[in-house]
Amino acid sequence: MTYDELVKELKKMYQQYGGPYPALHLFGIKYSEFLENKNKAEIAERATGHKSYGSEISKGTRIAPYVTIR
Repeated sequence: MTYDELVKELKKMYQQYGGPYPALHLFGIKYSEFLENKNKAEIAERATGHKSYGSEISKGTRIAPYVTIR
């Protein structure tokens, strides 16, 4: 996925889930394979206006191998 596609998906999830943290963690889990070698802070800033949310996305990518989305 491109940066633009990832930003678009994060914007959608960010609005859908109401609070930032569930959306950011779930985004990191769901798209972990596409987020490898991508600047998560840049994606977070473009999608939400908060560069610091990149660390929350990273948390989701780190736990992705251990969880299953229902």
